[in-house]
Amino acid sequence: MVDLAKITEPLPLKRFVPGPKAPVVLELDLTEGVVDENPGDPLGQLLNRRKQHYLEVVEGVRRGARDPNVAALVVRVDARSFHTARAQELRDCIADFRSTGKTAVAWADTFGEAGNGNLPYYIATAFSRVIMAPTGILGLTGLQWQQVFVKGAVDKLDVEFEVGRRHEYKSAMDTYTETGFTDAHREAVDTILESVNDQLVGAISQTRGLTEERVRELVDRGPILAEEALESGLVDRLGYRDQVYADLLGEVEREHGAEPHLQFVTRYHRRHAPQPRLRTAGSTGYIAMISAGGAIMLGKSRRSALSGGTVMGSDTVGAAFRAARQDPQVKGVVFRVDSGGGSAVASDLIRRESELTRQAGKPVVTTMGGVAGSGGYYVALGSDAIVAQPGTITGSIGVITGKAVYSRLLERLGVTTDSVTRGEHAGMFTPERRFTESEWERINALLDSIYDDFVAKVARARGRTRDEIHEVAKGRIWTGADARERGLVDELGGLETAIRLVRDRAGAGALPVRGFPRAHPLDRLRRHESSEDLSAADPETTLSPWGALADAAAHLGLPETGPLTMPGHWDLR
Repeated sequence: MVDLAKITEPLPLKRFVPGPKAPVVLELDLTEGVVDENPGDPLGQLLNRRKQHYLEVVEGVRRGARDPNVAALVVRVDARSFHTARAQELRDCIADFRSTGKTAVAWADTFGEAGNGNLPYYIATAFSRVIMAPTGILGLTGLQWQQVFVKGAVDKLDVEFEVGRRHEYKSAMDTYTETGFTDAHREAVDTILESVNDQLVGAISQTRGLTEERVRELVDRGPILAEEALESGLVDRLGYRDQVYADLLGEVEREHGAEPHLQFVTRYHRRHAPQPRLRTAGSTGYIAMISAGGAIMLGKSRRSALSGGTVMGSDTVGAAFRAARQDPQVKGVVFRVDSGGGSAVASDLIRRESELTRQAGKPVVTTMGGVAGSGGYYVALGSDAIVAQPGTITGSIGVITGKAVYSRLLERLGVTTDSVTRGEHAGMFTPERRFTESEWERINALLDSIYDDFVAKVARARGRTRDEIHEVAKGRIWTGADARERGLVDELGGLETAIRLVRDRAGAGALPVRGFPRAHPLDRLRRHESSEDLSAADPETTLSPWGALADAAAHLGLPETGPLTMPGHWDLR
């Protein structure tokens, strides 16, 4: 017979008391690749589906540093999706994690094998321990800036390049007009290499307890075999993946008295980050992060069919700033730029929208990625402050234009052209002939106007005189460290530094940061109400009539309307 009294007796309370929470070991695999932001177009989202968002990586590691339940961090180091500035930003993040007394372990099968491994090893030196497989190679071989010059080849093809520039350091077209570095070009490149090399050597010296002289000796010996790397103090241990994980997890278990739980950084961040809330009257708001990369052009942001990269469209970025100004929840903007420049007009339009956002009372801070030069520097001029990593390539305050002339090649091939024009300069940009003297007068007037306007805007934004800016301009590139010394950058740092500056200026406390804008997927299916519509900030998703050959068609001068176009070309401009 069942005794109901016994069934209804309360169970001992200890059965319902949760046991100790398992310590977490955060894991990050950099071989998966890292992207700044998920692209807005479906193709880009598909291509980047396995890649980790950089903002989630950085914020996840920083969150874990202050989470008492997070015990350690283990990272498989790779640098295929990294540049020097991003590596420096991650190193700062790791240093922040270690400052809380937690262990951070970097491991790699090899730091370079058939190539150099300077950058992945540079990242690894920020960790508590550096471990490499016994058969690995430490490709610490030094830095090289190599440029291909094709003038000899184009000369054989009977192709000429006519180039106008402001000023001597603006070397973007030298690959077609020179057979090697000009004095100005070599001087600029040598300065960049010296700055970055000093940063690399200094970091290794500080973290590995070696003198800078000893580090330079080891670099000159590279690549370095595994046993040599261990003996010289460049790595702490040789071991395989299973040994790395077994040792770290065992160490954490002994320290915390519980078996640790392994979790990817991005998964950890998504589970612990505050979820977006509905807009309410009492909501404190957030900081919008507008990310823009690639060549700067008029129109919408889009993907480049040939390079697989992105294009920074002035319409898209401008609409994002307008949307941020109108959104009462947006208290400030972090503008993340990674671009080597492009259209002067498009760059100025983006600068203007950034400036208007700042004037509307919403602080804007630009944080530079690996490269933010020429137009990439121009777009930053509307912000309250500019932040760059020591290794960021920036500056290049100058202008260049020109064209290829195919007349001799066409003549040799028996190809002829004919045209009917109205206006003396109607065909000045055609590749079939050289510029005339009067056309060069207009080219030079254009170059002078754009350069003077660029320098004037930099001088106004940086609080300097025109002559002071001209001295550091002339098209010359600088590292972020050198740019800061010359007044072109406000602070050295990365995303976290930019966020701090925006928070300080907004005066609204520790506001969360969100990628902006995030339009609803259905917005792609409806017509925009106006150019002020939030969905107008969506990247371009329509396909060119040339399909995957769109960029090639443009380079060849084919009509952008597609292959089914009447022959001939004319326009009223």
